[in-house]
Amino acid sequence: MQYEIIIAGFGGQGVLSAGRLLAYAGMIEGKNVSWLPSYGPEMRGGTANCHVIISDDEVGSPIINHADIAICMNLPSFEKFEKLVKDDGFILADSSMIEPLKLASSHKKHHDINATERAFELGNKAYANIFILGKLLAVTKMLTPESIEQALYKVLPPKKHNLIPIEMKALKTGMEN
Repeated sequence: MQYEIIIAGFGGQGVLSAGRLLAYAGMIEGKNVSWLPSYGPEMRGGTANCHVIISDDEVGSPIINHADIAICMNLPSFEKFEKLVKDDGFILADSSMIEPLKLASSHKKHHDINATERAFELGNKAYANIFILGKLLAVTKMLTPESIEQALYKVLPPKKHNLIPIEMKALKTGMEN
C-alpha cells in the first residue's frame, strides 16, 4: 500500500511537524517514506506545505503530482490543493478554518474535523495538527497511535517531551471524531 499525502496550511500551524511525525512513524513501522517540506520566506504566518509518502515499496520521487490525501489546515490551502487530489482520494480539512459551504461545494470526498477549535479547548492551538492526524489514522489505519507516540519523542525536542501525553490525548480525540 502507498499513501501520497499533501499537508498544507499557514506557517505556525504545525504543517511541517505533522509531516515529519508521519514520516518518522512510517519508519518506525518499517515502511519506506519521503518527506519534502516547502514554505515561504516568512514561515510563521506564511504558507507552508509538505509532501509525505508512506509506502510498502520503494519511493521513486518525493514530489506528489496527484495526492491520495490532502490535509488542508486553512482555506487558501484547500483552494490550492483540492485539484491535486485523485478522484478516489479525499481531503481532510480543519473545519474551524474552512467554511462548511466551501467543503460542501468540493467535488472531492472529504472528512473534516474542527481541529483548531478543539486545540483551543486543550489550551493550545498548536495541537490542531495532532487532531487532524488522529482523524487521518481513524480514516486510513495507515499507522498506529503507538508509532506516532514514538515519533513524537524523535520530532519534539527533549524539553517538550512533557507535552506528549497531551499530544496523545489530542490524537486519540481526533481518532474518535
